[in-house]
Amino acid sequence: MEAGTYHVPIMVSEVLALLEPQRGGVFVDGTLGGGGHAEAVLSAMPPSGRLFGIDRDDDALREAGARLNRFGDRFTAVKGNFFDMKRLLAERGVFAVDGILLDLGVSSHQLDEGSRGFSYKAEAPLDMRMDQSAPLSARTVVNEWPEAELKRIFFAYGEEKFSGLIARRIAERREQRPIETTTELAELIRGAIPAKYRNEPQHPARRCFQAIRIAVNGELDGLEDAIRSAHDLLNPGGRLAIITFHSLEDRIVKNVFRTFENPCTCPKSAPVCICGKKPTAKVLTRHPLVASDREQQENSRATSAKLRAIVRMDPQTGSY
Repeated sequence: MEAGTYHVPIMVSEVLALLEPQRGGVFVDGTLGGGGHAEAVLSAMPPSGRLFGIDRDDDALREAGARLNRFGDRFTAVKGNFFDMKRLLAERGVFAVDGILLDLGVSSHQLDEGSRGFSYKAEAPLDMRMDQSAPLSARTVVNEWPEAELKRIFFAYGEEKFSGLIARRIAERREQRPIETTTELAELIRGAIPAKYRNEPQHPARRCFQAIRIAVNGELDGLEDAIRSAHDLLNPGGRLAIITFHSLEDRIVKNVFRTFENPCTCPKSAPVCICGKKPTAKVLTRHPLVASDREQQENSRATSAKLRAIVRMDPQTGSY
C-alpha cells in the first residue's frame, strides 16, 4: 500500500482553519489513522512545532509512520487510546498542548480492509477490533451477549427501531450454530426486518454493525470524560476540534462543549450567579461544519461528518 492511500482525511481546510497550527507549539492528533490530518497540521506549523499522533491500530501507526517520516522528531507516534491521552502524553513529559484533533469512528481503511470484519459488504470473520490485541471481538458480542443486551445496543448505539426483532433472530440462530462471518450476520439482520423496510438505499444491517462496532471498541463509554480531559490539556488559546459521524457522538460533543462555555448550575430563577463557575472555553462553531458538496461527492464518508471546535479560555481572566 502506498503512503497516502490508507485513509482520505476529511475537511482538511476546515480543520486547519479551526486549529490554527501556524501558531506553533505542541499539537495532538488523538485519532492518527493514516496520518492525513497530521501531515496537514505538521505542514502548516513552523519548524519548531511538534505533533503527537495517537492510535490503537497497529496498521495505522505503521502507515502514518511512513507517511510522516520526513518530519523527523517533530512527529511522535503513540500506541494507545485517546481516552488515555493525559497519561500517554505525561509519560512523554507533555502536560499541556496548543491544539488537539479527534476524528471519531472507524477509518475508511478499516472499512475497506475486508478481513477486519467492519464491513457488511465483504465476507470476513466477525472482528471489528480497532486494536487487534484487544480481547473483545464482534464474534463474542454476537454469540455470547444476552439477547436483551443486543437489543439495548442496537437501539442505543444504532438507533435501530427493529432492535428487538433482530436480537431475537440472532439469539435463535446462535442456538443452532455460532454466527461466524460478517455476511452471515448481515443477511440474518436483513431477514429479521419486516419485508417492506428491507429495500433501503443502503444495507439495513448498517445500523446494527455500527452498534456492534461501538460496543466492541467502547467508542462512547467515557467519551465525555475523554473530551473533558482533552480540554484540560489545552493551554489558554489552545483549540480542540472534533469530527463526528453519527448523532450519538455529535450530541455528546455539543453538550460537553456547551458546559465549557456555560458552566453555571444556578437555577434559572436566580437573579445572579452564585455557583461561581466560570466559562473555560468558547465554542467556535455555533452550528457544526459539514463537508462541501464537492468533498461529499468525492468521498462518501464525508456526507455524515460534522466538525465542532472550541478555544480554551483562562477562567481567571476570560482571555484566550
